[in-house]
Amino acid sequence: MEAVSGGRTASVRGFFVLAFVFTWGLQIPGVLARKGLLPGDPEAYLPFVMLGIFGPMVAAIVQTARAEGRGGVRRLFGRLLQWRIGPQWLAMALLLPGLLLAGGLVLMQLAGYEGSALLLPEGGRWVVIPIIAIAEEVGWRGYALPRLKARYGAFAGSVILGVLWTLWHIPMFVGMDVPLDLLPVMTLMLVGGSLFYTWLVERTGGNLVIAVLAHAGAHLQNAHLTLPADTLPLLVATIVYAGLGLAVTRLDRRTFPLTRPPRPTGPRLVLSRGE
Repeated sequence: MEAVSGGRTASVRGFFVLAFVFTWGLQIPGVLARKGLLPGDPEAYLPFVMLGIFGPMVAAIVQTARAEGRGGVRRLFGRLLQWRIGPQWLAMALLLPGLLLAGGLVLMQLAGYEGSALLLPEGGRWVVIPIIAIAEEVGWRGYALPRLKARYGAFAGSVILGVLWTLWHIPMFVGMDVPLDLLPVMTLMLVGGSLFYTWLVERTGGNLVIAVLAHAGAHLQNAHLTLPADTLPLLVATIVYAGLGLAVTRLDRRTFPLTRPPRPTGPRLVLSRGE
């Protein structure tokens, strides 16, 4: 049972707590082992690190089941079957940020940059990419975004999600030896990405598949592959995603209206099920 005036906030707060506890609880021991602060071979912790990626999905399942039962969970995953998407949206989600990143790096090469403009996954990473995208997006855009949007509006809700999305990645950043002084850059990139993903989802009628494809596209041309040695691709990717986020919020007032949704007022109403 949850109150209408506070239920969405409490529910989404619980989602983030569960997502962080699940992911950090599984990944931090591996990070500590890699730093020599826990005994044992760091590789032995790798399965738990990978399992931690499912934190957002696990949290979404738990919170949905608590509020809506099995039917709610079926509806949540049923959104992954909505494949009726226009080809222009598919191309935009999968290819646009990556092409802009590659183009930016080509310009840097003309200015003397010696790194590659193509940052493609190698080996088994191709298999892992769709798993990562689904595991995260069922939680981020499948569960959290609709509730944050209903409470705070599309813009503020997307920004909140982007900031928390960044913080959730901290054990992964540390495990990759990425300096935490890059965290503001990561935040700007993921907040821009969050706004762009929200725009894609809203313009395709709440489609979750488009968010999965956009997330997969980010891994197909991945600026993180050069870290920590080469930070230029990350800076270019940040410009790309921040620019996309700014563009969609400025140009599409239907998706990102200037006013936020009104907060519920009056006495708290309690529902028997759901939110």
